[in-house]
Parts: sequence; C-alpha cells; structure tokens
Amino acid sequence: MSEHTLDARNILCPLPVIRTQDAIADLAPGDVLHVSCTDPGAINDIPTWCRINGHEVINIDQDGREIRISVKVGATE
Repeated sequence: MSEHTLDARNILCPLPVIRTQDAIADLAPGDVLHVSCTDPGAINDIPTWCRINGHEVINIDQDGREIRISVKVGATE
C-alpha cells in the first residue's frame, strides 16, 4: 500500500471527480489517494463516484473552503 496526493483545488465540477478518476487509474488496489479540493460539490460527487466504482472513502475533512477526501482504491477488474 502506498499513499498519494491529488491537488484538485480551485477547479469546479466535474473536474475534481475526473482528476480523481484519472489518478486512481494509475494506482494499485489498497493504495490511498488524498484529494484536496475547494469545490463544495466534491463532498457528494467523489463519494458517489467511489461507491459506483468500488472504491472506499475512508475520511472526509473540511477546513474552511478546503475539503480533503481520502480514498482507498478498490480491486480493479
């Protein structure tokens, strides 16, 4: 397992989800991706995308405008 970060701050929907999807495509099952974003829609959009695609949101933290979402990569098909 390894940890990775993605800076998706100051971009709007749907780009935080698309960039999360692109980053996860290069990771192995069990890896963790920490996504930093400022789009308030990402709080719902990224967890929904994860649920549909078999990944697990392990933490959501918000500090002012900044949202940090940690995603554990699920098994790939």
